[in-house]
Amino acid sequence: MIARLSELKPGQEGVIKEFQNNEIFLKLMEMGCVPGERILLEQVAPLGDPISVSVAGYHLSLRLNEAEHIVVELKH
Repeated sequence: MIARLSELKPGQEGVIKEFQNNEIFLKLMEMGCVPGERILLEQVAPLGDPISVSVAGYHLSLRLNEAEHIVVELKH
């Protein structure tokens, strides 16, 4: 199943498939978010933004508008 990172619930994991925004792609690529990497949604802030993810051995906080541009394939 394919989804945007912003649609995942805490504890859901997937593999990054693509980025739909080149500016965000460059920023996230520098942080280790590259296609093929596993990504885990760890936590959502009380008001829904930002979210906390684990990717490439790092813990990152992302804004929802950034997460909307990350397409992932969910693990079953």
